[in-house]
Amino acid sequence: MTTESLVPRRTGVLADLVPGTLVRDALLVAGGAVLTGAAAQVAVSIEPLSPVPLSGQTFAVLLVGAALGTGRGLLSMLLYLAVGAIGVPWFAEGSSGTGAASFGYVIGFVLAAGLVGELARRGGDRTPLRTVATMVLGNLAVYAVGVPYLAFARDLSLGAAIDAGVVPFLVGDAIKIALAAGLLPGAWALARRARS
Repeated sequence: MTTESLVPRRTGVLADLVPGTLVRDALLVAGGAVLTGAAAQVAVSIEPLSPVPLSGQTFAVLLVGAALGTGRGLLSMLLYLAVGAIGVPWFAEGSSGTGAASFGYVIGFVLAAGLVGELARRGGDRTPLRTVATMVLGNLAVYAVGVPYLAFARDLSLGAAIDAGVVPFLVGDAIKIALAAGLLPGAWALARRARS
């Protein structure tokens, strides 16, 4: 047993490496919401296959959760949801409001950002394998809210909602998870190098 193994590992997220306190946190929360809104504009309609468009939102949500941590990630997605719900057109394809069949996914973003943020705080974004597991769980959190909402909004059976709201996105999710598995551990490696 080495001396290093006796010392508790420091936990935290990438945002904790940025100096500052309340102002930093407010800027990071707002920045995470803006990043998600911008990523939502990278969208492609896949109707009639699904009423939910393919977009960059989920990737941004998971990165924001991992980089900001539980509280800031959760607040960032609550801000994204609230501002879009009151009419700012920054949901996928420039939409806003609560009437879209995909609004359940936006609600799921809040849950996903909090979950991914907590897992990242515990080291879930430090290695590619851990990052993959963290991102898979984050995606499942989005689907756990988005799919039942889609079923309700479009009067679909749960199976039909899965066919329309999950299946068309699996390849894209795998690509996004692979990107995150390279980006997040890579960012930590750069941070360690910069501090040494």
